Amino acid sequence: MKSQELIWLAVFVPIMGAFLLPLVGTVSKGARNLSALALVGFSLFCSCGLIAPVLNGETVAISIPFLGGNNLFLGDSLAVFMAIVSSLVGAVIVLYSMGYISHYENQNEYYVIVVLFLGSMMGIIYSANLILIYLFWEITAFACWRLIGFFREKTCIVRADKAFLVTGFGAFVMLIGFALVYSQYGSFDLQTIQSASATDPVANLAVLLILFGILSKSATLPLHTWLPDAGVAPTPVTALLHAAVLVKIGVYVYARLFIASFSIDPVWETVVPAIAGISSLVAGGAALIETDMKRIIAYSTVSQLGFILLGLSIGNDIGVAGGLLYILMHSIAKGGLFLCAGVVEQKLHVKDITKLGGLIRTMPVTAVSFLLCAFSVMGIPPFGGFFSKYMVISGAIRSGQPLISVIFILGAFLTMIYLFRLFSMIFLGEAKTEPVAEGAPVMVGSVALLALLSIAGGILIQYPSAYVQTTVHQILKVVQ
Repeated sequence: MKSQELIWLAVFVPIMGAFLLPLVGTVSKGARNLSALALVGFSLFCSCGLIAPVLNGETVAISIPFLGGNNLFLGDSLAVFMAIVSSLVGAVIVLYSMGYISHYENQNEYYVIVVLFLGSMMGIIYSANLILIYLFWEITAFACWRLIGFFREKTCIVRADKAFLVTGFGAFVMLIGFALVYSQYGSFDLQTIQSASATDPVANLAVLLILFGILSKSATLPLHTWLPDAGVAPTPVTALLHAAVLVKIGVYVYARLFIASFSIDPVWETVVPAIAGISSLVAGGAALIETDMKRIIAYSTVSQLGFILLGLSIGNDIGVAGGLLYILMHSIAKGGLFLCAGVVEQKLHVKDITKLGGLIRTMPVTAVSFLLCAFSVMGIPPFGGFFSKYMVISGAIRSGQPLISVIFILGAFLTMIYLFRLFSMIFLGEAKTEPVAEGAPVMVGSVALLALLSIAGGILIQYPSAYVQTTVHQILKVVQ
């Protein structure tokens, strides 16, 4: 199968297939669930098929002559990396959903929107022009809105509307930035802009407007408040938002535009790390005093996204490599934390950690899986999160920003404190609830899988690290 065909299939098989799921569901719920998993798995398979050509330096471009010859989709090592991360974690979340969603209403809608969501993410990842990025960006906003409001309660609807308004306004501001880029270069095509901006950097106003949209989607201070509120959604949805897809859209588009495509003023290498540092520290402090377990993990996501933005924005090879590696390790481990929290919430219907305790005795697999994923997020060696966190902070030090480095080191200590607090309050100490057994086998198996991947990410670090280093070599030469 040709590389161009693999990109078409990775994007449009889940998008088009999503709308067939209700029809399959009328025949068999089990067949619908497996079909949803197969659609996401097929996208993962297609993206994996692109690894060899992109590592050999091939850039797979898809254009249509009657549309002016501009590229529609583009597959390079950066796009393939992000596609694999998103579809891999997304597939585990869909698998987990088979147990979690099984007793709720509106299951057909759930699977349609989740698969559409993941397909739209593939569209953003492989898009080769600004208009397509915006179109797929808005589809994910719609899907996010429907999923956060899935339970139809008033609180859920209000918070879904809040997420839609914040991210939608950010997208509108970003679109104005795209228009300014067009007015400067006369094109929305990323490769055309890449060549032109090498001698004429993108205007700072356009960068600011685009950055506003990115920060709204990646829940960075002060545009972060919608993300903790999204905890009213079903747990697989919150895992999808925090770990695999939604908030990672922002950091991916930052890498795609401001590292791989645009040449911008070096001042942003100071401004963006400062924003990221403040966001990381404030969110870490909020996680330290929060008592709702899903909101604690949500604030943790906001904090950890600061580390990713730091790595991507400081402009040197070790920082960018660390930022990309952080996307992988955080997606796996944070997905595991949310799914573990979902097992606890569904069994006990309690999210307040002051009312929990001692669950390691009756839910040992969930407890150990939570701890292993937490170790990776904390950056404890030899887990995968250690290497990415070390590289990001090392990149900041190498870039000559000691104050920013100190802020993120403090943020790393806060991460250890609030995650140890969260684990001990839920799983250690005296039991404060009636004894409950482990969750459904498919749910517990999913969290155990993500825990094992968190360990494997560290033990086998040379493989993702080698891929990321190749990616950095390919994309940094654009702006050097």
